[in-house]
Amino acid sequence: MSGAAAARLGMGSMIFGLLIYLFYGYCMYKIFQKAGREDAWAAFVPIYHIIVLLDIVKKPIWWFILFLIPFVNLYASWVVNDRLAKAFGKDTPVYTILLFFFGFIFVPVLGFSNDKYDSSRIPNDQ
Repeated sequence: MSGAAAARLGMGSMIFGLLIYLFYGYCMYKIFQKAGREDAWAAFVPIYHIIVLLDIVKKPIWWFILFLIPFVNLYASWVVNDRLAKAFGKDTPVYTILLFFFGFIFVPVLGFSNDKYDSSRIPNDQ
């Protein structure tokens, strides 16, 4: 492969990755808006969006540390996805499983659906 072809491939990959990032950020932006957050723009800020998401699902901010620990981050992500699904009225464990394994599909579904956020659906067990 020539240098020019490699450069085009690299630029194409970078643009594709940026488009995916912007789309996912917009989906999270819609979720944050539904949750009544005034700082919905935080969906586009890489670390801050996790802190805002933890606040939405009623988990303490120190849980951010759990996302940095291998294998523990899977548990933390599961809990956050479960609580997020419950907040939007998806009480079945199936939706949590789908959100956990196929988030690239079900985060946009959650963002663009007509489901309403209700924080009283989230268990208060910090």
